[in-house]
Amino acid sequence: MKILKLVKNILKQILKKGKNSRVYSDETEFDVRRKNQILGQQLSKDMKTAEEWAAALNKSNSTATRLFGSKTLGEIELERKVNGALSIKGNFMAGSITYDGPIVMQGSITSPSWTEEFQTNIHLTSGDFKFINPLENKYKIENGARIVVDNGNIVVGNIYGRKFKVADSVKVGVYQIQEHRTHISAPNGKIIAENLIDTVSADADTIIVLNVEDDVKISAREILFYGGKLTFDSKIELKQGGSIRFFETFSIQGLSGDATIKLENGKTIRFFNLKTKKIRDLADEFVPNKDNFAKDATMVGHGFTITYEMLDNLSKKPIKQKSAWKSKLGF
Repeated sequence: MKILKLVKNILKQILKKGKNSRVYSDETEFDVRRKNQILGQQLSKDMKTAEEWAAALNKSNSTATRLFGSKTLGEIELERKVNGALSIKGNFMAGSITYDGPIVMQGSITSPSWTEEFQTNIHLTSGDFKFINPLENKYKIENGARIVVDNGNIVVGNIYGRKFKVADSVKVGVYQIQEHRTHISAPNGKIIAENLIDTVSADADTIIVLNVEDDVKISAREILFYGGKLTFDSKIELKQGGSIRFFETFSIQGLSGDATIKLENGKTIRFFNLKTKKIRDLADEFVPNKDNFAKDATMVGHGFTITYEMLDNLSKKPIKQKSAWKSKLGF
């Protein structure tokens, strides 16, 4: 009887959710797009008002709390704190906001998939952008949203992009791939994230990430991978003087050999070359303490530091040491 009662409650919740939904299955694609256009327009207008409100508080160094949006569109609470940080509570779904100071957020970030006109764009001219406990709360960034932090760090959870088929407006049965690439940028700081998945770009001075999969582009001076997944279509751009470290210690099979690393000078290297290159086969000038590594240890895994200079001179051979008897004979 308890199980039957539980099932009935679940069905009630599903039916209630369906009734309250703003999009119905019998609506045409045109109807859905038209309604979403109106929603996006209103949300963008609200975010513009929020931006002006926050800027005025910054100028007067005041604190305040205010709700934006509506119960129909979804509410979002903004609060300027004493330390100048802007707190955002709620899901950010469309529109742009620029703020001169740190932002602390409790909620997820998405962007409309049906138009670029009302694309989500969060821009910080100073300070850090941080999610509060993103892994526990499962906060995410997705669907082509953009976050740019000019002089600070970005600390978030999972980041997703999106690709989907769109029917050709002229040719029947022909489809095109439409891309909504999510873009995260902290050119003078760090990006700390969990997983970057499906059409994502990230650029920063330092990127610390768990896994990278399905058409992800990373550009940084220092890159630290803590997971075991890097797919074949991933691209890494390493800035001059930088380094990459892979901390996987159990297996590197999930790190695809077809992924590529591009150096700032234009040179491109297949990841396969790093997975198979033994540390002892590197030029002596790059690894003076080779005896500290196992005989079969490769460049990938165990946190070994792969420098830009190593990659730029990957074909350079180590100097062969003379054997003891040859040294004695003067050869």
